[in-house]
This record gives sequence, C-alpha cells and structure tokens, in this order.
Amino acid sequence: MVPAGHCLHAGRRGRRGGAMRVLILGSGAREHAVAWKLSRSAEVSALFAGPGNAGTAEFCANLPDVDPLRFPTVLSAVDRSSADCVFVGPETPLAAGVVDCLAGRGIPAFGPDKRAAQLESSKAFSKAFLVRNGIPTARATEFTDVGALEMFLAGRKGQRLVLKKSGLAAGKGVLESARADELLSFGRSALAEDRVLVEEFLEGWELSVFGVSDGKTHVVLPGCSDFKKAHDGDTGPNTGGMGSICPVPPAEGAVMRRVEQEIVEPTYAALMKEGLAYTGVLYFGLMITQAGPRVLEFNVRFGDPETQVLMPVLPFDLGGLLKACFKKELAAFASGINTSSPVGAALGVVIAGQGYPETSSNPAPVRLPAGPGPDHAHIFHASTYRETDGTLHAKGGRCFTVVGHAADLKAAADRAYALAERISFTGSWYRRDIGRKFMEARA
Repeated sequence: MVPAGHCLHAGRRGRRGGAMRVLILGSGAREHAVAWKLSRSAEVSALFAGPGNAGTAEFCANLPDVDPLRFPTVLSAVDRSSADCVFVGPETPLAAGVVDCLAGRGIPAFGPDKRAAQLESSKAFSKAFLVRNGIPTARATEFTDVGALEMFLAGRKGQRLVLKKSGLAAGKGVLESARADELLSFGRSALAEDRVLVEEFLEGWELSVFGVSDGKTHVVLPGCSDFKKAHDGDTGPNTGGMGSICPVPPAEGAVMRRVEQEIVEPTYAALMKEGLAYTGVLYFGLMITQAGPRVLEFNVRFGDPETQVLMPVLPFDLGGLLKACFKKELAAFASGINTSSPVGAALGVVIAGQGYPETSSNPAPVRLPAGPGPDHAHIFHASTYRETDGTLHAKGGRCFTVVGHAADLKAAADRAYALAERISFTGSWYRRDIGRKFMEARA
C-alpha cells in the first residue's frame, strides 16, 4: 500500500491498478481496527482517517479537522485526499444522513442512507419493522407519556423488564430491572427527550451477528459476543462494551443455521421489500433463547468492540470486500469463500478511564509497551491523542481495546491479558473475565 500521505491531490479517476483510496470516518478503536485490516489489503493504495486518533496515524493520514457530523468538513476531506470511497464507522453521522450527502456528490459510501439508518437510530422504527415482517423479537410497548408508563409499570410489579430509549444512546440507553421505581426513574429521564420502549425480559445468551450487503445480496461474518456490563460477572451498569470474543463456541453449527434461516434471511428479504436495502453492514443483536433466536436490536454499522476481534479473524481481504460491494459484485467475491468461518479466535479487552461509564476522566499520559507488537496481539486506540512532543494521552471513556489472536479462545485470552497488564495510565481499569463464561461452559 502506498503511504497514506502521498499524492494527496491526485485525481480520483484512472489510477494505476484500480486500487482504492479510502477515507475512514471516526476516531474510535473500531476505526483503528478497520484501518489496520485495510492497510493489509492489495485493493487499497492509501488510507485517511477523519479525524482519527493516535493509533490510526500508524496506517492513515489523519485529518483532524474532520467532524463526521459537519458534512462540509467530510466533503472537503474527500476532495483533499482524492478518496475514492468513504467507510463510515460511527452511527451518529449515518443517522444524520452523511451517506445521503456523499451520494449527492457521487461518492460511494459504506453505510446506509438516513432512512435505513433508522433501523438503529429509532428503536421504535426497528421494532415496528420487525413486528410487521414477522421476525422474532421481544414483545414491547411504546410510551411517550410518563403517566401511561407509570400505570403500565404499576401493573407489573416484581416483573423483570427492559426499558430502552428509542434513539441513539451510545450503548447506555437500556435498563434491565425488576424494580418499578428504578424503571420509572429511568423512564422519566428518557421521556424528557425521547420515546421509550418497555420490552419483556428474555432469558438466554447474547450473540452479535454481522451481515454485509451490496444492496442486492449479502454474506454473514463470524459471530461475536459483546460484554456490555461494566464489571466482572456481568454486573454493574451497561456500557458501550467492555470486551468481546470471536467466534462464540455455542453459536457454532445448528445455532448459526437457525439464526440465518429465521432472522438474517427474512430480514434482508424485508429490507428489499421495503426499499431499505443498502451497501454496508447490518448488525443483528440477538438473544439466543430456549425458543430460538430473538432480535434485541439492529445496528447499521460495525460494532465496537466486536470489530476489534472480528478484523483479525476475517478470512478475506477487507478492501476486496468493500470494492465488491461498491461494484455490486459481492456474490462473485464471496463465491468459494466461507465468510462466516473465522481464522483462529480473538478476544478483546477494553481498557477504560477512571469513572467510566458514569463520568469521563481528565486526559492522562499513557505508557505503552515499547517497540512493535507481535502480529497475534493488537492495541487498538480509541480516545487517544499525541502532544506535539509525542507524548500519548488517553482522554477518558473507553481508551483502548487490547486483542489477542490465537488458535483458540483460551490462548487468545492469555495474549490479550498479558498485553493489557503492560498498559497503564492514571485510573485505568478493565474487566478480568472477558470470555470466561464461554470457556468454562466448554471445559
């Protein structure tokens, strides 16, 4: 791959070999992981990140003046970088219509338009889509009024329920509780700015499945599991995700066949029927119950932290996948490739700043292991930056995802935790049990 900073003003048409110049929108560990994977692609000649972080700078020319929610800065970045296409990482610019803006300029983008992005940006929209298309999901009731919510909860005292804000909430808009007072307090706060859904509580285990589509056909990627609770033993408040694994041992074989037959295939058929199909990713957040898989939520982009464990195990060139999607040739690209079969196993551990998820800490200097890391262990940056003197700082929240890649989950966990122990900054912390419940169940 040509270094990202070269030929910043070269034209987009007629470049040698047809290799792509890719602009990645975002600044998290997901975007760092995607940049790492694309840097290994024979189909990519240059990478740019807007705004990027201290980690993406290793593979990309960072464009720090880009704000993914300010579309003129995105269009300016495309022009300055001569990017052929845009990979949109976060959900907020997708919900705001960045793909519509890019399409208006004839710029291919990996992600949905604003209408299809409602599958993530509005839980009310996605629930209605699931129900009218007969796709298995939890029963739910929508509320816009505090009084109606209070009456509903009063009639269900002692029942464990799930209350969700309808709109985007960075992974923190969900409360599971059997306490009506706790649910009502959360609901009052949410209803001050949004609609809420109250869902039945489903028993089972969670599975993250990603489909990729070119708007005509789709493929399924290896299944992942995200650990959303803040503390060991799946306790504490919900977060954006404290770690992840890929693959998920109990999802192998019959479970994934049911997921594809009962959830994935009907969903893509419904998207086509309703004019919601798009080029990009659809994330199926599932609960695997005794009665079968149920959809908890959709995302319209790669998940974080699942992307960080997905990228090392993908059995194909990610740049080739993007190119095939933009050319509507995904079926031909995927022929002969088992896209859902991972190469080995990966386990990721999120290192967070002091106070997360309730509060954000002040920037703190970070000490990382010296020298290049081995190919089987990765440090993906999230909220990091470098001072002019080169000092690395973590800005708080979820700061890093440390990933181990090995032949099995146990070996991957050993590599991830050995590396995590070598990263330190004031107030840093992480869960010590990512993946353990699945490994113990298999032992």
